[in-house]
Amino acid sequence: MKDVLVIGGNRYFGKRLIALLRESGHRITVLNRGSSGTPEGIEHLVADRDDESALESVLAGRSFDAVVDQVCYTPRQAEIARRVFGTRARRYVMTSTVEVYEYEDSATPVAEDALDLSAVTVDTGPAWEDPAYREAHYGEGKRQAEAVFAAAPPFAWTSVRVAHVLGGSDDFTGRLDHYARRVRAGEPIAVPVVNRPATYVYVEEIAAFLAWAVDAEFTGPVNAHSHGPLTTAEICAEVEKRVGGRTVFREVEVGEVSPFSFARSYAMDNSRATELGYSFSHSGEWLARAVAETVGRSGE
Repeated sequence: MKDVLVIGGNRYFGKRLIALLRESGHRITVLNRGSSGTPEGIEHLVADRDDESALESVLAGRSFDAVVDQVCYTPRQAEIARRVFGTRARRYVMTSTVEVYEYEDSATPVAEDALDLSAVTVDTGPAWEDPAYREAHYGEGKRQAEAVFAAAPPFAWTSVRVAHVLGGSDDFTGRLDHYARRVRAGEPIAVPVVNRPATYVYVEEIAAFLAWAVDAEFTGPVNAHSHGPLTTAEICAEVEKRVGGRTVFREVEVGEVSPFSFARSYAMDNSRATELGYSFSHSGEWLARAVAETVGRSGE
């Protein structure tokens, strides 16, 4: 049994992660700002992760075998975490994102070393305090946070670069619903003229991968996604089966496109995780189930 602290992220795949860790016999503590509760029997610590003194206070005398940081979005947050958990954690798992590769455009899936963290410029300036700025610079914030941790980390550290997540009736992103509404009504769906496939992962699988990463010993970044990149057309075809209607794509040269359509290629390569011993499923095994969970069946 390990003492595991989960910072934030106790909804969607975060709550599934907590359940899996608990089922494995680990002792779980959740730390968040108190805006959402925790499952019965889970210890709950309340603090703002941006407040270093509050973190030091609530964690006084505590240490953990592993910390899973679900809500590290900025380099400033990463620097605080390094200081606070440097002597309190043996292992640190940061939930990162495929969006760290937002500047890539590769005909082949990108491996972890496509991003040289030692070359990333870290800026902990006040702009990161602005929620709108953080949202607009999501990939950059994650990339800089990784760079902070990667620079001589005081604990065994890994960043799990999570692909686009699909599935679950509790998907709060609204991305699949975007397609369901338009397909059902036969309304145009904006896509780039050249629309690239991307890598995805089922909500249950990414929770399982993170739980596996807690017990593993590897360090450094790792890409996490199911085999089999998906196109917007493949996702919409499955949505059409569930909700009826008709898929109509509208190609746009400039302007905003639909959530799962991409003008550049930055599908990830999951070879490292596979070589470390994790067996991913293929997207074809779960896509229908994921769409059905999120958008329901026709008439529901």
